[in-house]
Amino acid sequence: MKRFLLTFCILIFSLTRFYSQEYRTLEDKTGLSGISATNGIENPVTVSIIYDNYVSQSGLTSDWGFSVLISGLNKTVLFDTGTNPDIFVSNFKKMNLDPGAVDYLVLSHEHGDHTGGIPGFVKMRSDIPVIFPHSFSDKFKKDMVNLNLEPVLVDKPAAICDNLYTSGVFDYQIPEHSLVLNTKLGLVVITGCSHPGIIRMLSEIKSKFGKNIYMVFGGFHLLQKSDKEMESIIRDLKELGVVKCGATHCTGDHQIQMIREAYGNDFIEMGVGNTLVIN
Repeated sequence: MKRFLLTFCILIFSLTRFYSQEYRTLEDKTGLSGISATNGIENPVTVSIIYDNYVSQSGLTSDWGFSVLISGLNKTVLFDTGTNPDIFVSNFKKMNLDPGAVDYLVLSHEHGDHTGGIPGFVKMRSDIPVIFPHSFSDKFKKDMVNLNLEPVLVDKPAAICDNLYTSGVFDYQIPEHSLVLNTKLGLVVITGCSHPGIIRMLSEIKSKFGKNIYMVFGGFHLLQKSDKEMESIIRDLKELGVVKCGATHCTGDHQIQMIREAYGNDFIEMGVGNTLVIN
């Protein structure tokens, strides 16, 4: 009986530690006060597309998922990791990217097509912060610790590094946050899947950050939308002032084509291997 009680107590203690683990929260004491209508990045920022449903450069592999590397700021940020660790690592290496340069891993939401590549990534780079919504499961948070990554939780908008922010978490059935890059031309929003709704997300970002949105790219999750619904969404994008748009991943082939036609030369082609330079 004593041995049973001892084992039971150890189990309860372990579970308590597992579920009550405290993690750091990303906080920005200055809030968004550093953003103005005319300030922003001083040097070009490069966004390398590592994982996408489409391929832009021969020799690389497309797959359902999304991941980009953002460099040129005072910190280098990996946003999402795609689905398959082997595909992620293969594309990463073939694109001659430097894993040692990555300062932060940021995850948009807790879905495997955005987090599945993490085991491959940590073989190349670990012992860095991984930034994601506070609503991620306790198991996921613990798994990150076991992979030698430091969970940093996101709630409200906050600076990740100079001129790069989290949008703050959009509460929905699938909570999600986006990256927001501050440029002199306006905000550049990078989305994972936009489960809470791309128009809702952009509207709230524009309001909270107090600045026009110049560009948005990533997954828009519109693959179930009808032509009529798409026409309304495209109209809303333009009414929000979005000048350049790059829809990919979970947006849907037909829906992407409608956005491409609507934006013409201002449509941003995505795909694995493509590199976007933002001034």
